[in-house]
Amino acid sequence: MGTNLQLVDRLVPGANLEAYIQAASRIPVLTADEERELAERLHYEDDVDAARYLVMSHLRFVIHIARSYSGYGLAQADLIQEGNVGLMKAVKRFNPEYGVRLVSFAVHWIKAEIHEFILRNWRIVKVATTKAQRKLFFNLRSQKKKLAWLSHDELNAVAEDLGVAPKVVREMEGRLASHDTAFDGPMDDDEDNAYQAPAYYLEDTRSNPATQLENSNWSEDSNGRLMQALEQLDERSQDILRERWLSESKSTLHELADRYGVSAERIRQLEKNAMKKIRVQMSEAA
Repeated sequence: MGTNLQLVDRLVPGANLEAYIQAASRIPVLTADEERELAERLHYEDDVDAARYLVMSHLRFVIHIARSYSGYGLAQADLIQEGNVGLMKAVKRFNPEYGVRLVSFAVHWIKAEIHEFILRNWRIVKVATTKAQRKLFFNLRSQKKKLAWLSHDELNAVAEDLGVAPKVVREMEGRLASHDTAFDGPMDDDEDNAYQAPAYYLEDTRSNPATQLENSNWSEDSNGRLMQALEQLDERSQDILRERWLSESKSTLHELADRYGVSAERIRQLEKNAMKKIRVQMSEAA
């Protein structure tokens, strides 16, 4: 068993899936007594090696569950990897005093991680957001065996079987039947097909000529009123505002204080008074 554990340790599902599955299948299944002993070592002694044995001996079970979700167009290796995450969470929380086998406890954690992965990746836009919608998503996928739309009788039968309203089933069916569209379109598309991509027909409001002209006029008017108000100040106040706000290399209060032979606090007061006068004059000119 030790050799097989080391082999699986060196493999990951995505690197060589077949080799990983073969290695996992050669790890012996634990007996009830062996499983309980390992679970007790983990639960009461925090034995990391015991946790490792519990996880490794159940990898084949994760593979079995992951295969049942092969119809979602996602890589089998990714599904197995997510299921392994659920298995590790289950092992961490497993209490040997529950009186059940680990496999019975872990199945819910494994499926939960795989479900979350599918919902995150099956569509860019999530088809199911609430807990009820997620349950309906997986149930409807398993019951809908054909690609065609459900007939009226089939719709009612599925709704009754799942315990939801027919309109809810129809809405989820529509989400399942939707297709993703690339925003920019394929790089090798010809000109006729390329312009079918959303990037070519969505309106760009930033380029509205009227808006641009309005913003330009407003900016010019504001700058003009600012310059007029600035000219009404004394030379020192003008210089302070230019050096503090309009110059590329802005001066500090202490630098201006040294230049004028006053304190930095006095420069701050002059700046504050000048700004107040500027605001008043600009509002009067508006």
